[in-house]
Amino acid sequence: MKNPSPEILKIAVVGPESTGKSTMSSYLAKYYNTIWVPEFAREYCEKLTQPPTWQDEVNMFYGQVALEDELLPQASRLLICDTTFITVKIWSEYTFGKSPQEVLDELPKRTYDLYLLLNIDLPWEEDPLRDFPHLRGHFMEVWHKELDELNANYKVISGTGFERHNNAVKVINEFLISDLK
Repeated sequence: MKNPSPEILKIAVVGPESTGKSTMSSYLAKYYNTIWVPEFAREYCEKLTQPPTWQDEVNMFYGQVALEDELLPQASRLLICDTTFITVKIWSEYTFGKSPQEVLDELPKRTYDLYLLLNIDLPWEEDPLRDFPHLRGHFMEVWHKELDELNANYKVISGTGFERHNNAVKVINEFLISDLK
């Protein structure tokens, strides 16, 4: 589904584990006086007592899409998305060797105006839902590949603390200026 509200620009904050996606999304939503879509999978996985199954991955896909659709009308100019359902594709392929067909079917239909790919230059932070500190480089390459295959408009955001936030704001502001032309 193309963005049903073309006056709302969708900004996806994506990247490997422990790159500050939720922190960045919250910051950007406050900075731009809008709302952000949290990562559905985080809350979903917190309730699991076993590793996610294939059906869990499908459920996370549908949950992320539904949450985004629910919050889109509340956004003002920008909708900040803390990750996207592409994460389901990446994790499913890594874990199960394939991606749910629902995800593959939706990829070309559901677009984002700009992706901020957060770099792995932040220190790893332990979290019970994070599994692969030794594979951050691998997943960074996977994200580049996925975004390139979508011909997505994306920029890598590096830096720590306020510098990282400033770099993201600068990229978004440049995008907003070019979008007006």
